Amino acid sequence: MVPRGLVIAIILGVVAGGAFGLFFVKIDNNTQLEFVEGSSLSIVTEKTDFDKGEEITIKIINSGTVPLTFSDASYGLKITGLDGRELYSPISAQVISTLEPKQEITFVWDQIKSDGDPLKQGTYKITSIAIDDDQTVKKSITINIFK
Repeated sequence: MVPRGLVIAIILGVVAGGAFGLFFVKIDNNTQLEFVEGSSLSIVTEKTDFDKGEEITIKIINSGTVPLTFSDASYGLKITGLDGRELYSPISAQVISTLEPKQEITFVWDQIKSDGDPLKQGTYKITSIAIDDDQTVKKSITINIFK
């Protein structure tokens, strides 16, 4: 015969596991890209933790309802250390670029800095800056590089 305490503990564990699972699924869904009224810029990568040397796909998305203007063809993309020191910016033509609402542009970065050296393990910031008629719109995200 199975002890009554063991049966109760198993039932409570199953119920608690299900409740926590639903809770974390709801939290995860809140991080999805959301489009908003007005000016909004979003940067999306397929994940936040990357292996050293792994290609990183970066999407810059106009997640607002007004066109965004950028000062060059790199769409304001910069990768910096957490100290703000610029490590990489794509070579681009100095022409005005525009992203219409819900439009996106994709860059693939091979973790090589502008000086040609490979990136070291650490945490880095990906930033993009745009302008609409009234204001500057800046968005940044952080990523981690592991060995």
